[in-house]
Amino acid sequence: MVVPAVPVGTSLCRERGANALPLPAIGDGPRNDAGVGMNPEYAAYCDADRWFYDAPRRVTEKQQGGGLFEEAACPAAPEGWEELHSGDWTALSPAGIRLPAQGWKIHVSAGLDNACTVLRTVTEYCFAQRIAFKFVPSRYLLHIKNAKYADRASSGKFITVYPVDDRHCEETARELDRLLAGEHGPYILSDLRWGDGPVHLRYGAFARRYCHGDNGELVPAVADPAGELVPDLRGPSFRLPEWVSPPEFLAPHLAARSAQSLTDLPYVIERALHFSNGGGVYAGRDRRTGRPVVLKEGRPHAGLAADGADAVSRLRREQWALERLAGLDCVPQVLDSFTLGEHHFLVLEYVEGTTLNTAFARQFPLSETDPPADRLAAHTEWAERMYGLVERAVRQVNDRGLVFGDLHMSNVMVSPDESSVTLLDFESASPAEEMRRQVVANPAFVAPADRRGTEIDRYALACLRLALFAPLTTLFPLDRTKAGHLADIIADRYPVRREALDRAVGEITGISPGTAPGTSPSATAVPSAPPAYLPVRPGDWPAARDSMVRAVLAAATPQRNDRYFPGDIAQFATPCGGQSFGYGTAGVLYALQSADVRCEDAEEWLLLRSKEPETGTPVGFYDGLSGIAWTLAGLGHRAAAAELAHLVARQPLDGLNTGLHSGLAGVGLALLELARLLEEPTLHDTALRCAQLTADRLSAEPVGNARAGLLHGAAGPALLFLRLHERTGDPALLDAAATALRSDLTRCVRDDRGALLVREPRRTMPYLGGGSVGIGMVLDDYLVHREDEEFATARTEIRQAARSSFYIQPGLFRGVAGLILHLARTSAPGDGRHQDVARQSELLAWHAIPYQGQLAFPGEQLSRLSMDLSTGTAGCLLALGSVHRPDRAHLPFLPPLRRPTGRSQPGADGK
Repeated sequence: MVVPAVPVGTSLCRERGANALPLPAIGDGPRNDAGVGMNPEYAAYCDADRWFYDAPRRVTEKQQGGGLFEEAACPAAPEGWEELHSGDWTALSPAGIRLPAQGWKIHVSAGLDNACTVLRTVTEYCFAQRIAFKFVPSRYLLHIKNAKYADRASSGKFITVYPVDDRHCEETARELDRLLAGEHGPYILSDLRWGDGPVHLRYGAFARRYCHGDNGELVPAVADPAGELVPDLRGPSFRLPEWVSPPEFLAPHLAARSAQSLTDLPYVIERALHFSNGGGVYAGRDRRTGRPVVLKEGRPHAGLAADGADAVSRLRREQWALERLAGLDCVPQVLDSFTLGEHHFLVLEYVEGTTLNTAFARQFPLSETDPPADRLAAHTEWAERMYGLVERAVRQVNDRGLVFGDLHMSNVMVSPDESSVTLLDFESASPAEEMRRQVVANPAFVAPADRRGTEIDRYALACLRLALFAPLTTLFPLDRTKAGHLADIIADRYPVRREALDRAVGEITGISPGTAPGTSPSATAVPSAPPAYLPVRPGDWPAARDSMVRAVLAAATPQRNDRYFPGDIAQFATPCGGQSFGYGTAGVLYALQSADVRCEDAEEWLLLRSKEPETGTPVGFYDGLSGIAWTLAGLGHRAAAAELAHLVARQPLDGLNTGLHSGLAGVGLALLELARLLEEPTLHDTALRCAQLTADRLSAEPVGNARAGLLHGAAGPALLFLRLHERTGDPALLDAAATALRSDLTRCVRDDRGALLVREPRRTMPYLGGGSVGIGMVLDDYLVHREDEEFATARTEIRQAARSSFYIQPGLFRGVAGLILHLARTSAPGDGRHQDVARQSELLAWHAIPYQGQLAFPGEQLSRLSMDLSTGTAGCLLALGSVHRPDRAHLPFLPPLRRPTGRSQPGADGK
């Protein structure tokens, strides 16, 4: 059953009532521990700060005049109107107006070129009619909301207008459509379009109300006819709650939407290959000949590139480029182009093969624990051959006078016999003589702003040279000199020609090989030993500890209300993201404390901002209030911890998921420990209720539906059952833990090394948060209490999953740090445990970036540094600390393993 996140009558619930100014939640909810892949959402958080992820709105806040629509287009609000700025929106509402909690609302879209005109028209109408509305306040924010990889569900929404009822909605929509006749804007995929203009409608929430979604996360909510809050679904297609019937005035617009059809096309679309905000890429077939084809779609005014070009303009650019390159064997052939409604399509030949990115993943030798010399040599030969084929193809394009402009491993198709390559996606192509800047780029291949024309392609080729050995070139925008450090690592690992690496480093850094930094390429270089790139090696304890602590403290932003330490973009997803244990101040304070460091200013900051939680604040451990309360108690702030803990205990917890991250397992474990620390028996009762709810839910859920792993899978509930067993001695709790662990193990597979990994649809996962290592942590604890042959075997196989020679990220829950923590703690048998820990500790050097002369680590997606526990430097500090001070540095609820004093015999579920 889905229940309200916060009930009336608690300090947590300050729900905006019918008179309230309607405002959105910030973001789409907290980040989760799903697989490691490129997440385009992170790009929008890179522009506001050179070093750290930050909210896109701060770009606008930092602008010194210009770029703000209200300065150019929005007249001052009349007397009696309220104005409020929240996240990416400015909201205006006449005082005293009563708005419903939900209903039909109107969205108006616009292009960058006519946004001021559209905003002025809508603003003047709403002021005159006393209608509440909100709008995106700057050109920059509108641009990123309509960018190529923006969220498809919310893209296009420039202005939101709030009618008071259906009659008012019809009247307002008709009048806005009349006033905006001739204006353009992107089609809003989540809405129903009114006619063919920029006016759209959707049924949804007006007030800020939340409930738990299917995965247990807090999501925006609407009330069903029984008054129960259910998720306000916001996907990239128009759909209504099942109990809502569209009003009669929408009938012609629904009919127009339904009339669109693909049946008259000479092509049949068979499957989608890729989606972006600009449109889809589809595999299809020519009905007339049976020939396989690829259809690329472009939506007008959507999918904007850095230069403002929309998807249609970029599709035309690609057609122009490919026709100019006709006859080359390294580009696809243009077969056709057509328009369906307003959507433009380009039809290309279907190129057989696999992307270079996929071929590389299959070939990469460092997925092994200790690849032999012949494997490294074979990969080196393969990588040099692939590079040569790509370099030849790019040179052919450049010789035709064109810049490719978007070279990366997923835009290269390798033929089935690997004898040739085809370059894909020419939407960014440009005439070489025009020396344009790059307008679309993969984060791992984005050129510096000073590169123009074919220099962009040369830079991408240099990145490719290194990425084929160590795919970490996403780090280069943070620090271009990292390229030299990465080249050193590659040369030490592979039998590769050093001069080729040095040429690539010179291209990336802009410094010719043999030229000292700060001198011109023509200057005479003085031979000298280069300074060490990192201030300290990650495995050099305690120097590494001290350096990481200094980096974390140097990054603090005590003047800000939303965060104290910079971290993942999840800091901006919920009202307490910057306070939370997983991504905010609480987790960083815990990691610092494990290093015997206290930051009293940060503690005071957290005490002040967690005192009166806002509506929509989660109660989970890693994302919400229970984790904050647990941290404050550990720091000695007992009164504040007790207040938050009792607030959590008063919540209707039934709708939470079962997981450790944001669900019942995490809340139950936190309250169980808080009950002991604070001597509060009512908290213990709530912890028992969490355990019972968890057991009931797990027994009712089909095995195939849940996720696996420590944070979101059944391993978290198993940990709760184990800790309760240790308090009560009840063997039934051990049985429940075994059942939960077996559930997670059914979602695991063994690779050809015998390593046990969590199986996901497109990959297998070893990591601490959502992979097999997190399951292994709890298996270790279970085996302290009860022998189990299956679990003992799985534990050994999981240890193998933590011993590969490379991982793409350094973080605690989805990277190397979590594997170090597990290897340092596990009691799994096997030789070389200390060597494994030392090797993986040094593996962190591959990712490390100096920050103010100190050791720091990038966060999720590697595009910016992070100081938080889940994704960044604080998590690396905790993991490395667990090697040297396991009594101080360990995960919550997972202290060092204790020696068994006597094991229980297997129960009903044991073997």
